[in-house]
Amino acid sequence: MNRFQNKNILITGGTSGIGLAGARRIIAEGGHVVITGSNEEKILPVRRELGAQAQIARNDASDQTASALIEIVDSVGELHGVWFNAGIATLGFPEELDAALFDKMMATNVRGPMLQLAALSPKLASGASVVLTASSSVYEGAAATGLYAATKGALIAMARSWATALASRGIRVNVLVPGPIETGFRDFMPDKVREGFEAFVLNQVPLKRVGTPEEAAAVALFLLSDEASFVTGSQYAVDGGLVML
Repeated sequence: MNRFQNKNILITGGTSGIGLAGARRIIAEGGHVVITGSNEEKILPVRRELGAQAQIARNDASDQTASALIEIVDSVGELHGVWFNAGIATLGFPEELDAALFDKMMATNVRGPMLQLAALSPKLASGASVVLTASSSVYEGAAATGLYAATKGALIAMARSWATALASRGIRVNVLVPGPIETGFRDFMPDKVREGFEAFVLNQVPLKRVGTPEEAAAVALFLLSDEASFVTGSQYAVDGGLVML
């Protein structure tokens, strides 16, 4: 397929996991990707792998000016799709959280995409698509994911409003809701904590396995493509049946 022939797609948090899987597929289907990441060690090998069909910039998702994004987008022209995929996660029970952690999580997961869309809106082509990566944590009610789930719930609320606000330009806005995907996203946890958490979640997944980055990216790319031309304001869960949206 060539769903992305001659199209420019921006992916924040695209140097690993679901975002990188999506970037590879977009390039294979004739598109050009603009990718951001915050880890220089990840950026260099991805730049070598993806070659001329990708431009990669180091960018902190919490940067309220979106200056790095604007600079690189100006060099490629209008955008046909934006995938706000960057995010961070920290687990903690209510009494373990503090203002600094709250501000950090909200700045990266909520303020970042909100202000980035404000800055990038003039760069979006008529009929473009916007996708936000949320999380099944919004619906799981796990005891230690309150703050993370709150940030991802905010994205879902934002997407519904954006879908209305941008509809007059033919721009669609939808949400990807990944469940347990094998991306290394939970590697920040101590081994025993991570193993226990993953076992707890996996036990509730009807398909009894974790998903792959490619499986999650395939749904995001459907939403970014013209195949989803009459889909907006929607949530698509890729979670093996975990939350049954």
